[in-house]
Amino acid sequence: MVLVACGGNAQQKEDDKTMTQKPIPGTDGNKYVPYEQRTGEEAVVYFTRDLSAEGLIKAYEQVNGKIEGKVAVKLHTGEQNGPNIIPRDWVQALMEKDLPEGTIVETNTYYEGDRYTTEQHRKTLEVNGWTFCPVDIMDEEDTCTLPVKGGKWFDKMAVGSHMTRYNSLVALTHFKGHTQGGFGGSNKNIGIGCADGRIGKAWIHTTPGQPNQWDIAKEEFMERMTESTKATIDFFGEHVTYVNVMRNMSVSCDCEGTAAAPVVTPNVGILSSTDILAIDQACVDIIYAMTAEEHHDMLERIESRHGYRQLSYMKELGMGHDRYVLIDLDNGGRQITAAEAAKDLKPFVYSETK
Repeated sequence: MVLVACGGNAQQKEDDKTMTQKPIPGTDGNKYVPYEQRTGEEAVVYFTRDLSAEGLIKAYEQVNGKIEGKVAVKLHTGEQNGPNIIPRDWVQALMEKDLPEGTIVETNTYYEGDRYTTEQHRKTLEVNGWTFCPVDIMDEEDTCTLPVKGGKWFDKMAVGSHMTRYNSLVALTHFKGHTQGGFGGSNKNIGIGCADGRIGKAWIHTTPGQPNQWDIAKEEFMERMTESTKATIDFFGEHVTYVNVMRNMSVSCDCEGTAAAPVVTPNVGILSSTDILAIDQACVDIIYAMTAEEHHDMLERIESRHGYRQLSYMKELGMGHDRYVLIDLDNGGRQITAAEAAKDLKPFVYSETK
């Protein structure tokens, strides 16, 4: 059973480990670990090249066996008119077919912008067309703290208090680059996206008592974000699953909206798994397996930010497996490699899908 502390008193007690001791970050977050050098058991990751509502549904239905009760669907709904988010009509089709009672969940941002306050956030949701189902801004009223089991930076993480209303979590993630994290997969979607906008995100991003809001970076940032993710997925236990959409992959996060860097990495497909490390690792492996021209910008972003530490730290915390069987849903469930998934990709062009 996961213990949850909610309410005003709990949210003001910022007595996480950062306040009493300074852990030492890990290393080598800029170094890719080839598959043959990894150890441990293999998880299962499903893959389709079908970038459409039908492909999204097909991928999700491979991994939804334990999604039940009141379901939260965590996705990045984007800044106003952002061009790269998962198309809303795909999400609508998925939810109408498989999650008719589901609720999209978000939290307010730590930076000032179009989603900083709940009022601004709801306006942005309207602009971006997220009006076909309920959207719960989980920190609209309050925060809760969830325990971080085995963490070195945190004993607990502050999340939106509404999280405790849900029985299951579907992490529906637009895989892309990220200014701080190097890449944004399921780990970033949950670790940053479920932390509340004022306390949890501050714990992850900022050293108290100095003026730089974004001073925490590289390995330390990856570890803090990952511990935040662990708090949430431990709360949901076996009732959480992951879908990553490798489409419109700018090196910029969807937080940057229309200011995001132009996309140069080819579209790939959609992956799904019940293992968070395996799915993010598979996406990174596919990027790595691309040609130098195709992956140059994305690898530079990942390596310069030491983003591989997301993967190695998830493994250290026992959050999943970095070895996996990749199942090709387009070819009868044949097992393929990341290199095969990355083969013969077409140069990126923007589609008309919104």
